[in-house]
Amino acid sequence: MTVADKLENAPTERKANPIKSFITGGFGGVCNVLSGHPLDTIKVRLQTMPRPAPGEKPLYSGTFDCAAKTIRQEGVRGLYRGMSAPLTGVAPIFAMCFAGYAVGKRLQQRGEDAKLTYSQIFVAGSFSGLFSTFIMAPGERIKVLLQTQGTGPNGEKKYSGMIDCAKKLYKEGGLRSVFKGSCATMLRGKLTIL
Repeated sequence: MTVADKLENAPTERKANPIKSFITGGFGGVCNVLSGHPLDTIKVRLQTMPRPAPGEKPLYSGTFDCAAKTIRQEGVRGLYRGMSAPLTGVAPIFAMCFAGYAVGKRLQQRGEDAKLTYSQIFVAGSFSGLFSTFIMAPGERIKVLLQTQGTGPNGEKKYSGMIDCAKKLYKEGGLRSVFKGSCATMLRGKLTIL
């Protein structure tokens, strides 16, 4: 059986529904943040810990040490520090991503039950990444700044929360400062689709 025969005999799929995709994507985004944020906080702290001087031990010896020290010093809430930014950002990101994918599919579906080719699915996936970047980039920047503040040798906290961070970023450099890293974020989104 050839590829053309397989595509012709493949089961049909219903026309994509962007509104249903938006709602389910948003709910999935909330679940993603609640379950994954503690590990993200640990990852960021390990990546940004100061380099120890010769003969000194590093701030964290590994993942479990970082988690234990964070819980001991800040309680379990310390693992969720900075979560407000991704929680308010990831739900819309997933919602826009799912809706963008549905729009990308819907634009290419010829009939009510038309099955898309692999290249059409790729185009729909690329379309979804473009939608989500405009929300993702500022939220990602704010999240990292909130997660890493106060963990260095000085222990200095510059931001009191997500909104304070966004305001100070805007005051320091306008929208350019808020959206710093957007191009890299968009490219990362495109590469994950592949």
